[in-house]
Amino acid sequence: MDERITKINIMEINEIKNFSNEIVSKIYIDYDLKKSNWFNIGGKTRVFFKPESLSDLVLFLKKFGAKQKIFILGAGSNILISDNIYDGVIIKLGKNFSNISLLTNNIIVAGSASTDKKISEFALDNELGGFEFLTCIPGTIGGGLRMNAGCFNSEIKDILVSVQAIDRLGKVITIPANKILFKYRNNNLPEDLIFLSASFKGEKKDKEMIEKKMKELKKTKDYSQPTKIKTSGSTFKNPIEQTDKKVWELIRDSVPLDTSFGDAHISEIHANFFVNKNNASFNDMKKLIDFVSKSVEKKTGIKLEKEIKILE
Repeated sequence: MDERITKINIMEINEIKNFSNEIVSKIYIDYDLKKSNWFNIGGKTRVFFKPESLSDLVLFLKKFGAKQKIFILGAGSNILISDNIYDGVIIKLGKNFSNISLLTNNIIVAGSASTDKKISEFALDNELGGFEFLTCIPGTIGGGLRMNAGCFNSEIKDILVSVQAIDRLGKVITIPANKILFKYRNNNLPEDLIFLSASFKGEKKDKEMIEKKMKELKKTKDYSQPTKIKTSGSTFKNPIEQTDKKVWELIRDSVPLDTSFGDAHISEIHANFFVNKNNASFNDMKKLIDFVSKSVEKKTGIKLEKEIKILE
């Protein structure tokens, strides 16, 4: 971590409070994060900033970006948050960063706060193929860009044209997709970049065919993955460079599937999905994640890499 970035003290909290009077966007102090993620787990953050305009975000970053610990929160669909206080700033982009529009040449521009599902529906309405897989990915485009989200043999990189982002000092930049090195559930972009929007290219396709494929993918997902429960999706990445087996198979073969810590359980439907069955704590879920990881390594020799983001 940059040595200039330290824990927020009372003086800095007061400075942020005063700054909030200069902008339209909302800034909250000691904000509860429990309802801001799909696990429904987590404590508070010292500062929660929800910018509703690029100008407010630029001003905030120019004033505080270089000296405060900052984390960008999307839909909270693939994150486990500590029950302790996050001694920094959580930024969650507001609804004005969720606009979607159609340009010429079958280009869709989407704000990074827009959901993957909304973009797939927008593409359907405009008879553009290539976006069908997004209907099965929870979360926002910003999160999808960060991890090169994908499913059913398609990934964000397959349709991406360019990304607009802002750095910690408030500088807005545009990055062409061909300048980004994408990997499985990863890329080489700096961790401190905040994604603002992205451009995607589709291909003209019969609307009924697009809709049919979306329904087929959704049916497959609903059959093979838990839905409408407190889970944060895939816990570990598939170890594609170490084995042909899927990670859920490695977990199934290495861990008793009734293993639990408190209310943190392994899903009966998909072994790589962990579930908060009632009121699991951060420590409950973290213990389950660590236990599964160690058990798989002990049984197979494969060291799993987490797909889920852990915020402590």
